This record gives sequence, C-alpha cells and structure tokens, in this order.
Amino acid sequence: MPTKTPPTTSAGTRAARDRVVQFSIFLRNKVGAFLDVVRLLQEHQVNVLGTTIEPSADTAIVRVVVSDPDAVEGIFHLHSIPYSTWPLIVVELKEADHFGQVLTALLAAEVNIYGAYALLTRPNDNAALALHVEDDECATSVLNGSGFVILSQDDLSR
Repeated sequence: MPTKTPPTTSAGTRAARDRVVQFSIFLRNKVGAFLDVVRLLQEHQVNVLGTTIEPSADTAIVRVVVSDPDAVEGIFHLHSIPYSTWPLIVVELKEADHFGQVLTALLAAEVNIYGAYALLTRPNDNAALALHVEDDECATSVLNGSGFVILSQDDLSR
C-alpha cells in the first residue's frame, strides 16, 4: 500500500507539488523484474532519473526518481505494483568536491542521512545528488545557507 509524501507548509520551503519524490518499489528478486517496470514507465512516457537497488534473497527494493511522479502513482495502482513514497532533497553539485561540503554541512547540523544516490540526469549541466534525510526542512535550510541549490521536481522534469 502506498504511503503519501508529507506536505510542507512552513515558510521558505517548497510546496509539496514541487518536492522530489522517491518511489520505493517492491519487486521479486529475479532477472528482468526491474526492466519490466522501466519498460512499463517508458510506455507511458515516464523516465527514470535516478535509481538505487537493495537486493535480498527473494525480493528487492528498487528506489527511483522519475520524470512524472503523478503518472507513476496511477501506473503502479493500475498494475498492482507495491510501492511507497518518500520526499527527497536533490542538491545540485557544481563541482565534485562539493559532495564533501554537503556532507559536512549536514553533519554540522546533525542531520542523519538515510540514503543517497546520484541522479542519471544533469539539470543545468551539473551533477545532482538525491538525499533521503531524517529532517528535510532542516537539511534544506542548512544546505541553502551553505550556498547550495536545492532542485525541485520541475527542475528535474524539464
């Protein structure tokens, strides 16, 4: 059963519709299972923009960022694909050494990182890092204060 992304309403943060959403898809751990999902999304003109996979003996959790999250929810419901969602922070990295600066800023603010992965897309011709953090409002504030650009879903879906 899907879980909904918590809305954000405090001043200075993005509206819920602009937030980047991570889908965690629960698949059987078999050859071609993820490809089947990617092909299904492509049939509906949805691109996978970033991914990470956590396999186990029988199942896998595939986490993806997509170009059209609203469409994906409908597709997954229609095809009975089990998933959950979680908000992500996507940070633009203009230089490779900025990765360490992002981690340093989050450590200084004591923001726990649950997961991170690079995106396949390059908004503004720069690398982008997807972060699943304990406190996304604090992380967003800290990273903005450190001079980093936080990307929205619109930035990724162009």
